[in-house]
Amino acid sequence: MQGKFIQYLKKKSSNISSFTDEIASVLDIGYDAAYRRINLKTNLSLEESIKLAKHYNISLNKLYEVGSQNTILVEKSPIITNETHLESYFSKSIENLIPLTKLKSASILYSAKDIPLFYTLKDSFITRYKIYVWLKLTNKEMTKNKVSFDDFINTIPTSLLKKAFQLGETYNFINITEFWNDNTINGTLEQIIYFFESQLLSKELALKICDDLEEIVHHVERQTIQQSIINSKNNASYNLYKSDLLTMSNIIMVKTNQKKVFFVPYTVLEYLKIEHQDTSDIMDDFFSRQMTNSKLLVHSGEKDRTLFFNKMLQKINKLRGQISIDTISRFE
Repeated sequence: MQGKFIQYLKKKSSNISSFTDEIASVLDIGYDAAYRRINLKTNLSLEESIKLAKHYNISLNKLYEVGSQNTILVEKSPIITNETHLESYFSKSIENLIPLTKLKSASILYSAKDIPLFYTLKDSFITRYKIYVWLKLTNKEMTKNKVSFDDFINTIPTSLLKKAFQLGETYNFINITEFWNDNTINGTLEQIIYFFESQLLSKELALKICDDLEEIVHHVERQTIQQSIINSKNNASYNLYKSDLLTMSNIIMVKTNQKKVFFVPYTVLEYLKIEHQDTSDIMDDFFSRQMTNSKLLVHSGEKDRTLFFNKMLQKINKLRGQISIDTISRFE
């Protein structure tokens, strides 16, 4: 593999007189040490390979492509285990999204197994509840301790909420296409049921969360009809597909005229970032075929669209009634 990589670098090199001198300069090593690496007498370290890849403007995936067409490099997001990590996650997400808001060509495709993150990042009870759920699932101390949402809601750092709201607003300026099905709402409903049954969520706050969830459904329905993001100042477009054939996965693809990147979740919030363009093209093609096999709700007719959203509202009303009489059943 190293031999193929060195040959690839030689083709990229601009130093006609001495490739060895160039490698020595990039790696800050002696001529003899560079010669040994070029002639495969000494292995390149990972750090050296990265330096060379950066110098010759080679995607790190090239380090693997020269050896195997079936191996790619992915970037893992930082682990989230506490409120500080979560706030940093929000900040980093904002930082990554800001450049996209300035590109008319930028768009997001979202396979929504669960309600997309940005709908639950507003000044609402459901935002605070989602933060509670995320931390209960990732923070060891919160997992062990029976901290109720009613107690937790008064302890959420203001800076964390501010970043959450800012991230939610940032999504208003990017073109978005989503794929939902009849089960997209179920994950949030089950979270409400779980903590209510565990007596970690009071009846009063559970009902308020249901109210916020209902508002999200109405919000998505309005966006679907007008085909644009509500509160967007740059007329960002919005399209919602109802996908009955495939199970949603929470995979997100970001596209611009220059690049495609997609994100694959592997825990509650952590994800793998994949920039390998051939693989991204395959994922983009997969989304295109999913559009073909799904219903674009703005074109499917008022009856189909109303039935889809009413089914979700009926689930929320059912849960609201069950909470009121303390009798809970599962959703399908």
